Amino acid sequence: MNADVAWDAFDPDIYIAHNYRTMQAVDEEIVSLVRDHFSDHFRHAGPAAAGIDVGAGPNLYPALAMLPFADRITLLERSTANLNYLRHELPHYSPHWDQFWDVLCQDPAYAHLYGTPRERFSKAVQLQHGSLFDLWKRTHHWNLGAMFFVAESITTSHEEVQHAISCFLHALTPGAPFAAAFMEHSQGYRVGDVDYPARDIDQTSIETALDTLAQETKTYRLTDAGHLIRHAHSGIILVCGRRKQ
Repeated sequence: MNADVAWDAFDPDIYIAHNYRTMQAVDEEIVSLVRDHFSDHFRHAGPAAAGIDVGAGPNLYPALAMLPFADRITLLERSTANLNYLRHELPHYSPHWDQFWDVLCQDPAYAHLYGTPRERFSKAVQLQHGSLFDLWKRTHHWNLGAMFFVAESITTSHEEVQHAISCFLHALTPGAPFAAAFMEHSQGYRVGDVDYPARDIDQTSIETALDTLAQETKTYRLTDAGHLIRHAHSGIILVCGRRKQ
């Protein structure tokens, strides 16, 4: 169960070195798809007042993907170690995140951002210590959302995965665009000397969990060898959609 995991022992430096120091092909594809989804939505709508990245961890690219469209971006994170990393990145984030921004800038909304991305990031981002399960109490609070590799990577419980997805969507305003990414058939993962849990899920179980609160969804299954970022999973599933009206 999620409550039994030593989240404060999570080592963001090791995780970043393995996953984000050099951009991997799967992340480039994810960033491109999310960029297009958010940009297409806000091309025909006013800017979002507030965005949220649920279970942000030491990953900045979901927040970077929101920068042109949200005045405030909440990074919700349970691990104090990850929060310390994020706090360190706030004033001037590390150079390796520039490669992700370069991919985002293939769309004019990002390329023509007012001010520099670092200035915008430091002003817009707000850190919040807490559990995603507490979002069930925050109905219709954010109008732009992301949740990347969280619901299936914090527990071995099918019920908790389903509840995590519901909590994420429950916190968004009706019509809010969102992007959510999942490890398909994950068997767990190790960061340093610590093992972390996962729940084996597939595309059908993800779409079933989203169905009640999501609409206009597009599902992308990224499963070729270049999209496998570690052993013990079969690919990435990315869902882009909107919170049901």
